[in-house]
Amino acid sequence: MTDDTSDEQAVAAEEAVESPPVTDTVKGRASRKFRVGVVTSSQNDKTVTVQVERQFAHPLYTKQIRKTKKYRAHDEENEYRTGDVVRITETRPLSKTKRWRVVELLERSE
Repeated sequence: MTDDTSDEQAVAAEEAVESPPVTDTVKGRASRKFRVGVVTSSQNDKTVTVQVERQFAHPLYTKQIRKTKKYRAHDEENEYRTGDVVRITETRPLSKTKRWRVVELLERSE
């Protein structure tokens, strides 16, 4: 073997170490899922219900289908109202049903 081959392997090894996987803002954590939806209920203390709608083509008939799902999200300041468009992200389990938290307000309801 020549020295050129070992040099190339050493450079490749250094590049592999320098490029970490995709991470979130917290060092060493994998990126988390996020969703955008509309607040449908804010009656509970520090909790909002967010309805997220997704649209996709039917696998066989290719007709566009809309599906909705409700998520319970943590709202520490009780600042979000029904009708607000918000972004939520995954988090550790906060209660029996809460696994998401509100990250930001995208559009305030009137």
